[in-house]
Amino acid sequence: MIVADTSALVSLASGDVMALLVEEFEVHTTDLVIAELESTAEYDDRSGRAAETVLDCRDELGVHSVADSSIDTARIDAGEASCLTLVREIDAGMILTDDHRALPELQAMAPVEVVTSPIVLKALVERNALDRQDALDRLDTIAADRSWLDTPIYRHARGLFRD
Repeated sequence: MIVADTSALVSLASGDVMALLVEEFEVHTTDLVIAELESTAEYDDRSGRAAETVLDCRDELGVHSVADSSIDTARIDAGEASCLTLVREIDAGMILTDDHRALPELQAMAPVEVVTSPIVLKALVERNALDRQDALDRLDTIAADRSWLDTPIYRHARGLFRD
């Protein structure tokens, strides 16, 4: 069971991975993340279109209301905090985020593993839901859409697929 935040869902949607994500994994999120996606979908850009793609899959996500989280840091926003709360409430196995600024704090605070969307792509390859080259192509699309090209994040993500 995965709890996903806004950033990861937008990334995976931009790589055209949402259908595979919900087919291969039990994915949950919060109503606050859905609200963030609705706000993002109002923009006529790549992120807006990706957010709309996620919202089109809303019925295949477990969407939960969570109590206000007392988590308040400079790096963890309200959506991520709601995911931290949810992971405890439903006993999920991991949190999925692409907010690399918040990642270290999330990893320190989460009672479960915190992973990024490239890890999901790698898992889809391992499950034979995607072949390696298709996953790399989708990673390149995500990287271009999310401005990851020529960054340590992107180099690390590509490294996941080295044989």
